[in-house]
Amino acid sequence: MKRFFLLIWAVVVVATSIQAQSIARETFEKDLRISANNYQAYPDKNLPTLTPAPKGYTPFFINHYGRHGSRWLIDPKDYSIPVEQLSKGEINGKLTQRGKEVLAACRNMLEASRQRLGELSDIGAEQHQGIARRMVENFPEVWQGDAHVDARSTVVIRCILSMLNETDMLKSLNPRLRITTDASEHDMYYMNYRDTVAIAAQRAARPAVNEFKDKLFPPKELDKRLGKITSRLFTDKKFVRDSIDSFTLVMRLFDVVSNMQSHHDFENIDLYTGVFTADDATLIWTYNNARWYVYSGNTPLTNHTGPLAHRHLLLNFVEAADIAIASGTNSATLRFGHESVVLPTVCLMGLNGMDYETTQLETLAEHWRSYEVFPMAANIQMVYYRKPGSDDILVKILLNEHEATLPIDTDIAPYYHWTDVRKHFLNRIGHP
Repeated sequence: MKRFFLLIWAVVVVATSIQAQSIARETFEKDLRISANNYQAYPDKNLPTLTPAPKGYTPFFINHYGRHGSRWLIDPKDYSIPVEQLSKGEINGKLTQRGKEVLAACRNMLEASRQRLGELSDIGAEQHQGIARRMVENFPEVWQGDAHVDARSTVVIRCILSMLNETDMLKSLNPRLRITTDASEHDMYYMNYRDTVAIAAQRAARPAVNEFKDKLFPPKELDKRLGKITSRLFTDKKFVRDSIDSFTLVMRLFDVVSNMQSHHDFENIDLYTGVFTADDATLIWTYNNARWYVYSGNTPLTNHTGPLAHRHLLLNFVEAADIAIASGTNSATLRFGHESVVLPTVCLMGLNGMDYETTQLETLAEHWRSYEVFPMAANIQMVYYRKPGSDDILVKILLNEHEATLPIDTDIAPYYHWTDVRKHFLNRIGHP
């Protein structure tokens, strides 16, 4: 009887997870590239028209944190394992036509990636040039005259190059700008802080993630799913069972296919079709979404430490704004780092409801979807406005150039009174 109830419970959990995935699945059906999650190329097409500022207000300061642009994958096994596994099929004459096409593309990617692991790609550079150009177009007053731009990066080369692509574009649009750039361990305490308390809490929460994974991929269902995917690549099921590490091949291949949109040489090669369906992508993404939530989200599973690990960055936002407001001049503070900072900072701010709190990973995807926050070149732009004769500073927050909401009241949405936002931020980090 106990085993019967456990079986029923497992079925209910899986059914609940499938229902929660519906929003994501509908999204992936329209564009499978979004399932790449943090490998998704920056979505800079069809950006919305921004809401005009209240009468008399003009922008004077931008407070920013941006992720590096599209990059090469970091782990060399991401590129080598698909080639190694598919090559076994080629040697033994067991590849389908689609399998041969996938192997050829993977070999090209492997060769192109040599000595470039983790580096900024050509598309990644262009993403930051475009973001800089649109910041000037959208908020020209900020960049007028000899405005000072303080740009800082983490010490990782892809972030430094992302910063330089933005600042070079800014300088080309206004040569009078006074731009200072820096990348130093001195700033890592707020640019990319390694919080030992948060790391320990994340480690302690791994069993919850593994338990969710086991429910999401029951052994028989996982074998069936892997069998369907590998049957599109190999002609012989017995050969696959005896010679191929199906799980490793599928997971590594999905990352390679997802990241092809990061490179001009590969962006138009579609390896999703005939290999991964929307259902496949949804399952893989659902697991990755849960992992990112436990790492970065506002969950009791980690005592909410994921977002709080980046309290120094949020305080730096406040302090930079205070300085800019007191100066009375136009300026910008630009920071360049990683998605592992952007996502928890968005959660800490409470942008767009991403401070959602739960321990129920089975229904997470219904409420919290990481792909909405951290594509390549993801960015937070806080734009500050002032009005002659008024001390009331307004602020609007853009997440990936879309107007975002905060969990505080405002009578001028999507604008907020800075005094309210400042208080909200300091309360979030427990700062007096």
